[in-house]
Amino acid sequence: MPFRHPLSDQTSLTPDDAAHLGELIAEWQLLADISFADLVLWVPRRQDQKSWPEGHRAIAQIRPMTAATVFTHDLIGNEVAWGSRPDLDHALSSGEIIRDSSPEQVGEIRIKVECIPVFFAGRAIAVISRHRNLETMRTPSRLELNYREIANHIYRMIAEGNFPQRDSVYLAEAAPRVGDGLVRLGVSGEVLFASPNARSALIRVGWDKDLEGQNLGQVLDSLRDPSSPLNPREENWQTSMSGRQLKRDEFENSGGVLDLLAIPLTEGGNRIGAVVLVHNVTELRRKDRALISKDATIREIHHRVKNNLQTVSALLRLQARRIEDPKARAAIEEAVRRVVSIALVHETLSATSQDLVQFDEVITKIIHGASELNIRPHEIEIKKVGEFGLISSMVATPLALVITELIHNALEHGLSQSGNLVELRIDRKANSMSITVVDNGAGIPGDFSLDQNTNLGLQIVQTLTKNELAGKMEFIKPKIGTQVQITFPLER
Repeated sequence: MPFRHPLSDQTSLTPDDAAHLGELIAEWQLLADISFADLVLWVPRRQDQKSWPEGHRAIAQIRPMTAATVFTHDLIGNEVAWGSRPDLDHALSSGEIIRDSSPEQVGEIRIKVECIPVFFAGRAIAVISRHRNLETMRTPSRLELNYREIANHIYRMIAEGNFPQRDSVYLAEAAPRVGDGLVRLGVSGEVLFASPNARSALIRVGWDKDLEGQNLGQVLDSLRDPSSPLNPREENWQTSMSGRQLKRDEFENSGGVLDLLAIPLTEGGNRIGAVVLVHNVTELRRKDRALISKDATIREIHHRVKNNLQTVSALLRLQARRIEDPKARAAIEEAVRRVVSIALVHETLSATSQDLVQFDEVITKIIHGASELNIRPHEIEIKKVGEFGLISSMVATPLALVITELIHNALEHGLSQSGNLVELRIDRKANSMSITVVDNGAGIPGDFSLDQNTNLGLQIVQTLTKNELAGKMEFIKPKIGTQVQITFPLER
């Protein structure tokens, strides 16, 4: 079945049309910010591509982060009939930017509206209406003048079908924004204008001179730190930040880290300069590296704990070999088994950066170890039915011990004389989990009482289930064999 973009269900848009508008919407915060304007995207309402539009429908709206909005309500979903908004009609039918509309009164403010056709595949598929407060347009600063000139260039690119670039991997939610810092470049890469935030970002990495008139790429090349992990580079900064192509890159030296996004400006197919958005991400990167370092430290701790537990189990095995009393030797061997179960959890945690354990891997190793140690290794089968999935490390250690004890209890007592199967059944729900260990052995005696039982393994299971897992344990007496079930919440 062919892919259909959600926007294509709104009107007669083709999937490619809808995808282009989706990419435009993803990036038009830039347009709103440098326009100091609210933007509304209108698509024509018609039966198919050959039909004359019946009107327009507003499908998206964005407010600027650099100015106050002119709308107190959303226009998304609003529809206007053909003829009621001549500026929208004219922009769609002529493919031209319409700027000469009369001011409109919205509440207590007067706004200027411009309409920009969105071209794609050789035709106008939508219209952007640009709404600006007239009061804020009368005495613009140099920053505002530069922003508006850049905005006008990009609007022309939209009307020519050259913005946004299709399938860009650089423009993303985390990309630099206008408010982070903006540098306007000429055709040769020279700085025509730099916002205060952009200048501050460059000062952070060591450039304390006037920026305007300088070649941005040469400035960055002069500030490069040869010892930086980002060096050597495949291309120099003069090439990377020339503005010839859409490019996102990260500059780093001992002073700081800058996230840079270069957006080419074109007119009539000819390059006329570029805009570079500059975001000082020094503190963000330091926090990222601190987290990575913390994760690595935690993994190393788990690895060392696992090694220490393995050492303890090896020492206990050596001690067991020197003990002649069968009961004492069996007790030490049980202790070894429990230590190994805990070590398996830490081994899994040492391989992940999350505080979650892929518990099925732990259980697979526990089952394998139990199969090798049981009294009839070639006759008894241990099966797992269901999946544990990811388990919190706080739950994983007691749960591993509980399951180890239940499996070995089934092997030692349930199947010592008869039976050949142990099943581990997992029933995981959204907020709880039930685990049942089933054997087809002789079953439990009729006078069995869990409260009066002196078996150390079952006492361990009962204590861990109640205190560590906040769950409950119960014995079920089927016709054949034994079933032990523990149930506990996943979130506490």
